[in-house]
Amino acid sequence: MSELDPIARFRASYERARQSERFDVARVALATADAQGHPSVRFVLMKQFDARGFEVYTNLDSRKARELGENPWAALAFHWDSTGEQVRIEGPVEPIAAAESDAYFASRPRGNQLGAWASRQSAAISGRAELEASVEAVSARFAGREVTRPPFWGGLRVVPERIEFWQNRDDRLHDRVLYTRVDGHWTTRLLSP
Repeated sequence: MSELDPIARFRASYERARQSERFDVARVALATADAQGHPSVRFVLMKQFDARGFEVYTNLDSRKARELGENPWAALAFHWDSTGEQVRIEGPVEPIAAAESDAYFASRPRGNQLGAWASRQSAAISGRAELEASVEAVSARFAGREVTRPPFWGGLRVVPERIEFWQNRDDRLHDRVLYTRVDGHWTTRLLSP
């Protein structure tokens, strides 16, 4: 692993956590802000990562997607208690190509596919019965055939410009390493805990 490759370093941390973490290691806090700078944060599942960035999928009419439409920057925060590691990622957000979103959608369980059609994510509903009726209607619509990706559902990629690795140490003397992308290359520096 190159000292100057934060994606390789992330992969190593992620794999360590996969061996010992009690919860899904892909669980990540995603922070966004609207045009006025009002922040919001929620947990999502990262579906893939590579040198291009960190991918999540969502209803593109959801609050997070609307906020990213107004202010296309996000922050991610992973925390793996079992390894004592945190990783913070910040950068602009870009849409994932339709073909990639189609491929990921096709790999999802059928129930998740139907749920993507049935849920108007972040919209108010009258109760659980309304959601269940929507699922029933969508199930009937796609009975006996493949569920296609909704036009309002797709992927978003956080393109990292900053990646910080934090390792728990005794006496709160934690290790912190910050990677910053400058002119397409990564620089590193140590941060005081």
